[in-house]
Amino acid sequence: MQHSKTQDTLVGFFVASGVAALFYMALQVSNLGSYTGDDTYTVIAHFQNSGGLKVKSPVSVAGVRIGRVSAIRLDKDSHESIVEMRIESQYNNLPSDSGVSIYTAGLLGEQYVSLDPGSSDEYLKDKSTIDITSSAIVLEEMIGKFMLNKAEGK
Repeated sequence: MQHSKTQDTLVGFFVASGVAALFYMALQVSNLGSYTGDDTYTVIAHFQNSGGLKVKSPVSVAGVRIGRVSAIRLDKDSHESIVEMRIESQYNNLPSDSGVSIYTAGLLGEQYVSLDPGSSDEYLKDKSTIDITSSAIVLEEMIGKFMLNKAEGK
């Protein structure tokens, strides 16, 4: 059976579109496909322990993703973890006395940042610092404390 140029072109187009679809799905699964534009503002929080939090981890309020972690670094003076978050500008009504916590999605899932809105009349602005923080719970530390308490008979 002979192949025509039209058939070869259609097969090539079909294969190329399949590869493009796989590439798009891979970007969506790995969180690399979510592009945040310039319509965001930065909020900073200091944690004693940021656990396994990573850049591009979600930031959410009431389970709704409102931004992503943009940077994590160590404060050389206080030895605290400084977490910078990029919040979408449509969520510009978060009270300035909001609290922030690091949670784990599921038992062994990825970590994310959760904002708990306060009741202030003032709102978070670009480069605002959140003072009320709750560090990540490290599973290994919890198991170690539990095992130590069991060994001591408490």
